[in-house]
Amino acid sequence: MGMITTEQQPDKAVLVGVQMPGQSARDVQDYLDELAFLARTAGCQPVKTFTQRLERPNPRSFIGAGKLKEIKNFIDEEEIDLVIFDDELSPAQIRNIEEVLRCRILDRTDLILDIFARRAKTAQARAQVELAQYQHLLPRLAGMWTHLERQRGGIGLRGPGEREIETDRRIVRDRITRLKEELRRIDSRMVIQRKNRGKLVRVSLIGYTNVGKSTLMNLLSKSNVPEEDKLFATLDTTVRRVVIDNLKFLLSDTVGFIRKLPHQLIESFKSTLDEVREADLLLHVVDISHPAFEEQIRVVTETLRELNAADKPQILVFNKTDAYHYIPKDEDDLTPATRENLSLEELERTWMGRSDTPTVFISALKKWNIDKLRKMIYEIASRIHAERYPYDDFLY
Repeated sequence: MGMITTEQQPDKAVLVGVQMPGQSARDVQDYLDELAFLARTAGCQPVKTFTQRLERPNPRSFIGAGKLKEIKNFIDEEEIDLVIFDDELSPAQIRNIEEVLRCRILDRTDLILDIFARRAKTAQARAQVELAQYQHLLPRLAGMWTHLERQRGGIGLRGPGEREIETDRRIVRDRITRLKEELRRIDSRMVIQRKNRGKLVRVSLIGYTNVGKSTLMNLLSKSNVPEEDKLFATLDTTVRRVVIDNLKFLLSDTVGFIRKLPHQLIESFKSTLDEVREADLLLHVVDISHPAFEEQIRVVTETLRELNAADKPQILVFNKTDAYHYIPKDEDDLTPATRENLSLEELERTWMGRSDTPTVFISALKKWNIDKLRKMIYEIASRIHAERYPYDDFLY
């Protein structure tokens, strides 16, 4: 006799992406692979992906009517719970898609906000995520009143419907105001805390989400930051005092960046990201084993520009060398080599030669080449300290 279980089954999800001009099929597949990882992190079970080549998104339904019908047929056959789009949808698009598919619709921003909400532990992180959620919700409130829209011809319904929407908007705006005030108070306390850290040089770990920053943080600082093979495992900034030889400095681990990171999150996480803005040295950690690591480097660089932190001294730390695999080219194959055909040694020479940024290849998990990284941190951080405090020792 089979066991009876009350465990809730994960929602079955369909993922939808579009291939726009200038994007390759490989790009779109990489994006959907990341969306699937996001979905699993949020507790969904992705069962199928749909893609469509478009010159531009359909203003009414984002994708074409034929593709929407194809998705509808699959949803009905497989009893799908929700459909997740890899781009941000307008309130009207969500409403129109829901009318056809008759199931829950999420866009990429909804999914990321849901993951942040699940992972927020401290009062600061919860307030930051809630603020981002309300800012995302505000322009979408009218779409939640579609039951009134369908009765718009009814006498007496237009006024009450509009009044209720305005009431909701006022409630949301009031909550946004209170959350901003709460975060201002928290931010003021954190500014004081940062000022009380003394003259220590500040080093900050940055990078795409899930590249191994927390593993490296634990290794360098002998701390115990949670490590998970999930996106956004770290939301709250962790700061530790680290000593290399005679140099003491502060090392912080910050929230990971991601492609199309919702602007609301960058805004609401301002105080957390101040660790990046105020850092003296950035350790930009990269997952060398990821097929799209160069795209991830570009995303992080662009986010740093948004934070006005792109000009800070950096060390480019290629992590997960233990997981790197390549496909050797047949010597008779005369087609140009791709990144997948380069060995780790060839890739290292390529990046070391073309980058002005100090570069090191490591495995935080296997503890490979960590001494070289420590030496690079020491050389740059001690130089920063000596320039700023020429009459001070490193020890306090």
